[in-house]
Amino acid sequence: MSNERSPGLSLFLDILHTLEAIDAPYMIIGAFAATVYGITRITYDIDIVVDLSEEHIEALVAAYPPPRYYADPVQMRDCIRRGDMFNIMDTSRGEKADLVPLTMASRYGQAFQRRVRQRVEVPGVEPFEVWCARPDDVIVGKLMAWAEGRSRKHETDIYEMMVFHYLRLDPEQNAIFDEAYVDAEAETLGAEVIALWEAIKDAARQEANRPEL
Repeated sequence: MSNERSPGLSLFLDILHTLEAIDAPYMIIGAFAATVYGITRITYDIDIVVDLSEEHIEALVAAYPPPRYYADPVQMRDCIRRGDMFNIMDTSRGEKADLVPLTMASRYGQAFQRRVRQRVEVPGVEPFEVWCARPDDVIVGKLMAWAEGRSRKHETDIYEMMVFHYLRLDPEQNAIFDEAYVDAEAETLGAEVIALWEAIKDAARQEANRPEL
C-alpha cells in the first residue's frame, strides 16, 4: 500500500488530527461522513463543523503558521460571529480546507449533540477515530441539500447508505440508526422530500433483499 495520502485530502486529514490534539469540538458531515456509512463515491471534500473557543483559534493559528499556511485569527473570529465559513490554506500544496462554525445554522446544534466516534480508513493513511455526525443526521442533511438543489448525488448517497443499513453489515451503526427520526425530519421538508425518501427506502430494501445469483 502506498504511503502517499489521497490527493486533495492531506490538509483536511491534518486538520482533523490537529482538532483532536487541541481538544476542539468538531463534527464531520456531508459526503465524507457518508463514506463511513456505506457510500462508495470518492470525495476529496470534508465538511467539518467546529465549535471553537479563543484558545482553539490560537492553537490552530500556531499549528498552521505563515508563510506556508494561511490561518487568519481575525477571519476566524469574524466568521464565527457572523456564522460564515472560514478557511485554512496550505500554499505549498495549493489546498484549502473550509471549516463550518456551529453558529452557521441552527440545525447543526442537534446533530452536534448527537455526534459519535467513528473509525476513518483512507488509503495510505493509518486508520483513526474522529467525531462524525450520526448516519441518520447525515441523511437528513442530504435530504435538505436535495430539497435545495435536486442534486442526483444526494439521492445516490442516501440510497447507498440505506442499502448498507438494510444489509446490516455494521451492527454498531444499525444500533444507533433512527429511521423514525429521519421520517419525521423528512415530513418537515415537504411532500417531494417525503416521496423521495420513501422511494429510496423501498429501492434500498429491494436491493438488500435481492437473492444472490
